[in-house]
Amino acid sequence: MFTGLIEHVARIDKITPTSSNSGFYFRIGDAKPILGDCHIGDSICVNGACLTVTEFGDDWFDVNLANETLSRTNLGSLKEGDRVNTERAMAGHTRFGGHMVQGHVDTTATVQSITPDGDSLRFLFQLSPDSASYLPYIIEKGYITIDGTSLTITQVDDAQRTFGIMLIAHSQTKVTLSGKKVGDQVNIEVDCVGKYVLGSQSRLEGIIERIVDKRLKERGL
Repeated sequence: MFTGLIEHVARIDKITPTSSNSGFYFRIGDAKPILGDCHIGDSICVNGACLTVTEFGDDWFDVNLANETLSRTNLGSLKEGDRVNTERAMAGHTRFGGHMVQGHVDTTATVQSITPDGDSLRFLFQLSPDSASYLPYIIEKGYITIDGTSLTITQVDDAQRTFGIMLIAHSQTKVTLSGKKVGDQVNIEVDCVGKYVLGSQSRLEGIIERIVDKRLKERGL
């Protein structure tokens, strides 16, 4: 689990295809601030995707991106030299300042507009028609994770499949979102609490319907 509070903006130093050409290895450098307690097999969230450390050095670590990760995220479009948001898995003794983030990217969204508002920036994002099923989990004043960053939703338009957030001046210096342009894609993880609640509700409704049908059949109705 993660909090969505970005610890460090690292850099992609090397991208290497796997021997079967079914994925990639990323070497992520300029990462010393998050490697002081690193071990092989640790989870590090990279632009919102939970990835496993396969090797590491003093200021770099390697991760393997499989096809599932590439199909769900924007990581396959990144290039050597690009900066990425990173966060280590949440420790039990730290303050929980963001929200519960699994590092399981649900889909991507496209930047529709970026509007200055004082020292802050208002971002508007749009989901593709194929990703419209995630709209019920996106609610005004709720949480969302964008490229690994925990943010509060400021507006939602279901008809247009859009939602907005505000990035304050402090956050602009700490995450990669401030460097995005209109048309760029970002990784989206909707609030996992909403997924559990709505998912459980639909399953409970199905169970109740089956119980009612069974009782009616037992009574010959």
